[in-house]
Amino acid sequence: MKPTLLVLAAGMGSRYGGLKQMDGLGPSGETIIDYSIYDAVNAGFGKVVYIVREYFKEQMEQTVREKYAGVKCCDGTPLEFCFVTQELDKIPAGFTLNPERQKPWGTAHAVLMAADAIHEPFVVINGDDFYGRESFKIAADWCREHADSKDVYAIVGFEVDHTLSESGGVSRGICHYDAQQHLTTVEETHNVMFEADGVLRGDNSVTGKHEAVESKALCSMNMWCFTPDYFTKSAAIFVDFLKENIQELKKEYYIPYAVDYMITKGTGSCDVLSTPSHWFGVTFKEDRPGVVAKFAELVEKGVYPSPLYK
Repeated sequence: MKPTLLVLAAGMGSRYGGLKQMDGLGPSGETIIDYSIYDAVNAGFGKVVYIVREYFKEQMEQTVREKYAGVKCCDGTPLEFCFVTQELDKIPAGFTLNPERQKPWGTAHAVLMAADAIHEPFVVINGDDFYGRESFKIAADWCREHADSKDVYAIVGFEVDHTLSESGGVSRGICHYDAQQHLTTVEETHNVMFEADGVLRGDNSVTGKHEAVESKALCSMNMWCFTPDYFTKSAAIFVDFLKENIQELKKEYYIPYAVDYMITKGTGSCDVLSTPSHWFGVTFKEDRPGVVAKFAELVEKGVYPSPLYK
């Protein structure tokens, strides 16, 4: 069984100033997604599904198919690609949109767009985040081990001090879990950074306090492992979400909301997996030089070839 990689690439990049999904950051013009796919293929994935917006779908699809022509999976078969779109009006029948709403409905809604394209365990990632080869191997192994499972999913947790930014404080969802490594909740903490005294601190959204954060605590970087039964459950939760929020202009249906709903209702559980990888990504244009330097360093150390694809 070869798991599928689901890439969330529908973000418009308004803060970044352009389509960061297609920005060349590697020494030979590689995008962050290029590195994710390279790592995923080496971990045994067999298909990549992109969630995009309709207005750049054609451009993205042409670029991808040209770039990855000839890329083979570990078993020698061609790597498969599929493109689906997330749009504001792609919601269940019976709901009427607020005519003033402009934003799509969030990451969990984006995942639902791929329901007809995925029939095997799959891993969700952000298109503008670098997760590292170890993370893809951990995720792929979990998917293969749960090929016939239902009602159990997983989150790949990163050590907080492996996800910090040189540009300032960051927001991180700290994972809390029980003795069996089952997720109990994700606690949002904002403005996380090492302060002048060398202590890592952040603003806890639950307690309202500015407090110390365990540097090796696991946090969510939106890398999830799901089995196909997730789609049916998440679709039902989305209906309940819309009943309360259909007239809202900015409320979004996020993956953590759907997973927490299942945990709370007892309809699903979520394993917490730990990765040693270091995360980095681009949110603002100011992040770009640092990311370019990190990829150059990884190539210099021989972690990746340059170019990735010939």
